[in-house]
Amino acid sequence: MKRIGWASVIAVFLALSAFAYGMLSARARPPADATPPSLVQHAGTHDPQATPTADAPSTLAYREANDRMHRNMAIAYTGDADIDFLRGMIAHHDGAVAMAKVAVDHGEAADVQSLAREIIAAQEAEIIRMRILLARHEDVPALGVRP
Repeated sequence: MKRIGWASVIAVFLALSAFAYGMLSARARPPADATPPSLVQHAGTHDPQATPTADAPSTLAYREANDRMHRNMAIAYTGDADIDFLRGMIAHHDGAVAMAKVAVDHGEAADVQSLAREIIAAQEAEIIRMRILLARHEDVPALGVRP
């Protein structure tokens, strides 16, 4: 029987998780012309002291993480698909880790925090792997020879 490596198991798990998330979020998605939840006011629940959604600490943290991720993903392309992929994905995974940390720091749902912690561990492991690959591929002479 062929042995399956841990990277394959994680890849399958992530693919299935993404598929399941897509299926579930498609069912819960409001119509395109619906009022965004942040703009809906519920009768009898208005609190003049409440922080507007735009100023909530988690919103500010998510915006900062998102902005940093997109800045870091704006790499100077080299023409080497392998190097460009690794540089962009490292920035992308750094963004995922930052977003997951916001969920851990500001969230309340135990299942979401558990998922966020799993994402942090998985993405940080992948970042390490990608940095090792990047170092290996950046050291390759420009002759196009790959290890």
